[in-house]
Amino acid sequence: MMRSMFSGVTGLRNHQVKMDVIGNNIANVNTVGFKKGRATFQDALSQTMRGASSPQGNRGGTNPMQVGLGMTIATIDTIHSPTSVEATGNITDLAVEGDGFFVLSDGKHQYYTRAGNFQFDEEGNFVNTANGLKVVGWQFDLTEEIQNKSPQNVGPIVIKKGMMVPAKATDEVKFANNLNDSDVTPTEPDPTKDEYYNYIIPFKVYDSKGNEHELNIGFRKKEEENSWDYNIYGAPEYNITNGTGTLVFKNDGNYDKDATGGLNQISITVSGADTITFTPDFNKVTQFARETSIDISSRNGYPAGTLKDITIDITGTVSGSFDNGQNRELAQVALANFNNPGGLMKSGQNL
Repeated sequence: MMRSMFSGVTGLRNHQVKMDVIGNNIANVNTVGFKKGRATFQDALSQTMRGASSPQGNRGGTNPMQVGLGMTIATIDTIHSPTSVEATGNITDLAVEGDGFFVLSDGKHQYYTRAGNFQFDEEGNFVNTANGLKVVGWQFDLTEEIQNKSPQNVGPIVIKKGMMVPAKATDEVKFANNLNDSDVTPTEPDPTKDEYYNYIIPFKVYDSKGNEHELNIGFRKKEEENSWDYNIYGAPEYNITNGTGTLVFKNDGNYDKDATGGLNQISITVSGADTITFTPDFNKVTQFARETSIDISSRNGYPAGTLKDITIDITGTVSGSFDNGQNRELAQVALANFNNPGGLMKSGQNL
């Protein structure tokens, strides 16, 4: 009688544990990033009253006689199956699609979570709003085009309001579209006057401090067929070196790079600013029998800009838009993967 009672008690106790697991699942039905648990059972030791025997002579074998001594919990597993994603309308709320965990840090230890309810604090730290742990990822250098995304380079993500992207000096100016020589008329013979040129295109360049400088490029048809002179000029205080040159076109109207030869690198010196240097690019300029439409097609360089807004894409990359028209990648949220995520120990607070 006593043995049967003890066996029954093990069933009651361990089924209670299963109910505890189920109750915890129900209690966390609205917990962000929660993964449910599952309890499984196994039988306990059995008392052997008679062992098994093999067939001998004219007698067959016999099976063992064992009395089970109850049951016990085999495992309490965490089920890491994915679930649906809920839209919150908050741009900094993130979710992981598939495997992986967000990485959080208190400066000494790392924690892992599937809950992505994040925000920026007053110092610009990207944090878990429940416990203040900092979200770990790659912080990008705004002056570098290629970022270091090695595992050794991860750390807390900090994006502060008012952060600035530094100014960049212009070093590339490209022109495109058409120069028509069929409607060219005689012009002013003095090259210091705007009337000297058949066509004038205004454009802007920036120095290393982000100061804007307004320039003009004038085009004048030469007597030689398919040839044009150009001259880059600006205000009297601009000291421009190598601002003149010649463009040559093929008979089919396309730009003849070989006949034109190497273009000069233009240097512009302005009092109180660094020298601006660039080589004009005319590869996309043509001389067809159509209206003149030549214009600047692209130009790099820009003033310093202040962060206006951020976005986060599906790769976890945080990008910022600045008031100078630039968009830059600021950081990327890191994910940790484990061969056996079920082996992680829960430490509370969705961690």
